Amino acid sequence: MFVTRKWVQTLITGFQPWNSQPVQLNWTRFNLCKRVREASENYGFFEIVYDKIPLGLRAEFFSATRQLFGLPLETQKKSINPKPYHCYYGQFPHAPLYESIGVEDASNYESLTSFAHIMWPDGHDQFCNIVIAMTLLRVQKYSAPPLGEYVTGLNAHTDKALTAILCDDQVSGLEFETKDGQWINLSLPSSSFVFIVGDPLMAWSNGRMHSVKHRVMMCGEKERYSLGAFGVPVEGTIIKAPKELVDEEHPQLFKDFDYMDFSMFACQRKQWPWTQQCKFRLLQESVAD
Repeated sequence: MFVTRKWVQTLITGFQPWNSQPVQLNWTRFNLCKRVREASENYGFFEIVYDKIPLGLRAEFFSATRQLFGLPLETQKKSINPKPYHCYYGQFPHAPLYESIGVEDASNYESLTSFAHIMWPDGHDQFCNIVIAMTLLRVQKYSAPPLGEYVTGLNAHTDKALTAILCDDQVSGLEFETKDGQWINLSLPSSSFVFIVGDPLMAWSNGRMHSVKHRVMMCGEKERYSLGAFGVPVEGTIIKAPKELVDEEHPQLFKDFDYMDFSMFACQRKQWPWTQQCKFRLLQESVAD
């Protein structure tokens, strides 16, 4: 079942500039934090309205993204990283329309230029300048499906990063599943991003925050491009529920676990389609003695 964006607006949180007066600023921040927490707990995602990024910059970025995915496949695969989802990812039978390329430490100009020289022998200053301005971590492409068909671009799943912030090129397809099993088709305005709670954040919050299942469904004649900034902890980070979130009424749901071990384990399992039962079993198995 699909529901309209009018209903979605009641679920998601818009960020607006706040007044500089100290008392009002603190109250505004308190209300904003409360709205973010409620959205993360009840829905697992919310919209961020931020119109300070020029539309021209976004257009330039997606133009550069199309150039990147226009390179030969063997070139795209030259960027190698042993960490899950940090390099080329695609050509899978369960998601034939989906491809993505990760860039680690994208806010570091040296890392970006190194990546650009792997993709383009002479480098690509424009690509680097655009990406550094948007602190990109991952670019994603969804090919157009056969004419007249409604096809899965990316199977239903929950994220293995702590968090994700996504925006797209105005070609819709991103859908979220509500707790009562309805699918929401979310079309983002050009000034908006969407924040998504991932499995590790759900585990850190001792199950309070909702790791929402989402997917991409494709129809029509257009390809779809999106960018994602994923919250990935440094190696050695232990995901552990704070003692303030564990008590008799809320016993600890998961053992403490190493984030990178979990990420590697999840990548190796590749459980598609993703279900709530799979998610909890995966977290439990990845931290088992």
